[in-house]
Order: sequence, then structure tokens, then C-alpha cells
Amino acid sequence: MTKLFLSLHVIAAVLAIGPVTVVASMFPKALRRAHAAPGDREAYAALRLLHRICRVYAGVGIAVPVFGFATASSLGVLGSAWLIVSILLTAAAAAVLVLLILPAQGRALATVSTPVAGVGGEPPVHRVAGRLAMLTGVFNLLWATVTVLMIIRPGSTTGA
Repeated sequence: MTKLFLSLHVIAAVLAIGPVTVVASMFPKALRRAHAAPGDREAYAALRLLHRICRVYAGVGIAVPVFGFATASSLGVLGSAWLIVSILLTAAAAAVLVLLILPAQGRALATVSTPVAGVGGEPPVHRVAGRLAMLTGVFNLLWATVTVLMIIRPGSTTGA
């Protein structure tokens, strides 16, 4: 049963988290492009699609910790430090995605066709896109760290 849970955990991570990391990383550039051409329906549609993919796969991503807990329980490693750190980092990544990235993408979508000059003539969209890029980088770094911890499992006694 452990091998089944581990397989499902890895598959869920690849199929759910992978797309979110890629698509969320594409959003800032698409936002700049859509903002530069306010009447371009294709640019706006692409931006909406990227946001929708992020939302849907964020929901599907709940399978990753569910199968992760099942795997850890069957391996008897729920109290291991590397796993606890991984759980905390996963929670942080989820919080960054759900509380910061997705709402910022939604707000950006709502304002993409109404450019407003900001301080020094710089449109706020550039700051929004830059902040989204930074948040996405943090999200991706958190997941990369969790992945490394899952592979090297410092102090693990499971033999791998």
C-alpha cells in the first residue's frame, strides 16, 4: 500500500503542482502584454486562461498533501523532522498561492483594460506584474525545497 500512496503522491505533485508553477510564472509576462494592448482580446483571453489554470490546479493540488500524509503514515515517519519541515513549507507555499498569488491575479484581470499612470508615469501594472513574479518565485522556491527534502530525507531511517 505504501508504494501505491507514494506513486499517487508523486503523480499528484507532478500533475498538479508542476502546471501551477509554470503557469503562475507565465502570468506576469502575459499581464504586461495584455496591459500593453488593452483592446487585444487574445491577450486578455490568454491571461484569463492562465488564471483559471492556476485556480483549478491549486484545487487539484490538495491531493499532494493528502497522499503525502497517507505515504508518511504507512512509512511510520509522521514525526520525522524532515517531514515536519516539508509540511510547514508546503503550508507556506499553499498560503502564498491561495492568499497572495491567486487574489493578485484576479485583481490584475479586473484592471487590465484600464491603465492608470502611477508614480513617475509608471503604470501600476508593472509593479503588480513584478510583485506577482516575486511571489511566484517564492512559491516555486518553497516547492523546490520540499522536493529536495522529499528526496534526501535527512535523518530518514527508511533506507532510501
